[in-house]
Amino acid sequence: MTSDVVSLTVNGRTREALTEPRKTLADFLREDLQLTGTHLGCEHGVCGACTVIVDGLAVRSCLMLAVQARGSNVTTIEGLERDGEMHPLQEAMRDSHSFQCGFCTPGFLMTALALLEENRDLSEEELREELSGNLCRCTGYQSIVDGVQLAARRLMEERKVAQ
Repeated sequence: MTSDVVSLTVNGRTREALTEPRKTLADFLREDLQLTGTHLGCEHGVCGACTVIVDGLAVRSCLMLAVQARGSNVTTIEGLERDGEMHPLQEAMRDSHSFQCGFCTPGFLMTALALLEENRDLSEEELREELSGNLCRCTGYQSIVDGVQLAARRLMEERKVAQ
């Protein structure tokens, strides 16, 4: 089987690796780039554990081929922290005790980050609908919704202060 060079920007850094054309973006990130924060659950796009942001959109990396991401800007869970500090979304989720085992955490955080970056004011019902593609077997989801809402409020306050 032939291999292709895949070059893309991951978490602000240009990365390049030789990979098989049939390799998923999730496996490319985990195996070729050693970014293991992206979790694989169902590998059918149902659970959301593998969600990353590709060119601003939340994407199931188990359904996308690495070669399809060539030239793209990809953000993984490892790209949230800055200079050793947690992202405000991570802090809000921690403060809301949003997760238990943590397996679903990367997917939920990346999905929520994409929503927060759209800067839309979502009702709780709309937020629940947007997050419904991510599955968690440990919580009742309320603490996850609470964490995203807390992050949204904090980010809105930061924007007001910055103006």
